[in-house]
Amino acid sequence: MLGYCIKRQTALAGAKNLVLGLTRFSPSLLHRSFVGTSSMVERNNVDSDKPITRVLFCGPHFPASQNYTREYLEKHPFIQVDELPLEQVPDHIGNYDLCVVKNMRFDSNVLARAKQMKLIMQFGVGLEGFDIDAATKNGIKVARIPGDATGNAASCAEMAIYLMLGLLRKQNEMQISVKQKKLGEPIGDTLLGKTVFILGFGNIGIDLAKRLKPFGVKIIATKRSWPSNSEILTQKALPSQNGVIDDLIDKKGVLGDIYEFASDADVVVCCLSLNKETVGMVNKSFISSMKKGALLVNVARGGLLDYEAVVHHLESGHLGGLGTDVAWKEPFDPDDPILRFKNVILTPHVAGVTEHSYRSMAKVVGDVALQLHAGNPFTGIELVN
Repeated sequence: MLGYCIKRQTALAGAKNLVLGLTRFSPSLLHRSFVGTSSMVERNNVDSDKPITRVLFCGPHFPASQNYTREYLEKHPFIQVDELPLEQVPDHIGNYDLCVVKNMRFDSNVLARAKQMKLIMQFGVGLEGFDIDAATKNGIKVARIPGDATGNAASCAEMAIYLMLGLLRKQNEMQISVKQKKLGEPIGDTLLGKTVFILGFGNIGIDLAKRLKPFGVKIIATKRSWPSNSEILTQKALPSQNGVIDDLIDKKGVLGDIYEFASDADVVVCCLSLNKETVGMVNKSFISSMKKGALLVNVARGGLLDYEAVVHHLESGHLGGLGTDVAWKEPFDPDDPILRFKNVILTPHVAGVTEHSYRSMAKVVGDVALQLHAGNPFTGIELVN
């Protein structure tokens, strides 16, 4: 009995000393602070004399964005990466230095609360979620991650081809045939010999054209403005791309040519940025100008398409099919009546969500956070204000 008591007292004393030692080492090891249901966890092993740079990801969607960024920064404890539910962002945004908005809308009211915010950025290229003027007024920089350097454009281009092939080979009807134990139907079609209209010839459009050429298609494309030969020679970042544009495209046009180009195409692929000029651009007039039975693919933003116009032309049979990775309202309603059509394929905004592109973009965000912490100039992003 005496031996047991001695062992027990020794164990208790050891546990007490361990706790005291941990407390002296770092108080943050012994507690975690949460806000609502977020994963706001205080960093361990942080030098108490060194400030923490706090990075906020908004909302639960696209979770790999914050998970991969946190993983990339795990050896840098002075960078704290959190995510918050969308409804909690306005109340806590004032505690953060850098924000990745994802699919949240940042208006002037939210931006006014971001008292210590230095930079707001998108995990990708779209900037429609920002009030850039309000951000500038509040002294906050706004940035996006160029898609050509991270593989995001290539990933989106591959998704566009997936949707084209799915529509041409009648993916939904094939699944019905499998369930009904039918062989040799439906009769699909090939990309070979088709004319593809790329609406918006930016980084995604360029990568798409490169990948489409081996399919034996004719490629036509429109762009707000095409660089002249003199501009190509002076733009250091673009010569490798612009040098092959003439080899990739059979016919070039500007925005005023979109109806003419739509009438020539078997497949129209939307690769435009969403802004005041392009919202609802694919409307009743545009779709009416398309060939009867032509296909419409969208890997850009849902707001480019006029929903009612798309439904009307699907019902009439004028539109041969819709393949879209983005929706008018996201998350998409699984009971939306548009899904009753066999010639509609919807994917959940995953065109750019690949291991390659998300690891690359997480590295960009992580590097920017480190640059912000050190007070160094930003690299790897495109500032727009």
